[in-house]
Amino acid sequence: MTSAYIIANVTVTNPVQYEEYKKWSSAAMQAHGAEICVRGGTAEVIEGDWSPDRLVLLKFPTVEAARAFDASPEYGKARAARQGAAVMRMVLVEGV
Repeated sequence: MTSAYIIANVTVTNPVQYEEYKKWSSAAMQAHGAEICVRGGTAEVIEGDWSPDRLVLLKFPTVEAARAFDASPEYGKARAARQGAAVMRMVLVEGV
C-alpha cells in the first residue's frame, strides 16, 4: 500500500471563527485515521519565493483514505465552519 499526504497552506482571516473549523477538522482527521505531521508552527523558507502562511501536513494510510476524509460529512462540517474564516489551498500527494 502507498501512503498519501494532504498538504495545505491556509491563510486565516478570522482566527476566532477558524477555531470552529479546527474543532470539526480534528474530528474528521480522527475519524479517517489521519496522522498529523504538521499543524501550524513556524515555517522557514530555505529556497525559492514561497511564503506559506499556516502549513498543515496530514498522512493517511492510502490515497483512498485521504479521499474519503476529504469527501466525508465530518470534513464537510469543517468546510462549512471555515467559510469566511480562511482561504485554503490543499493538495493530495501520493507517497512512497
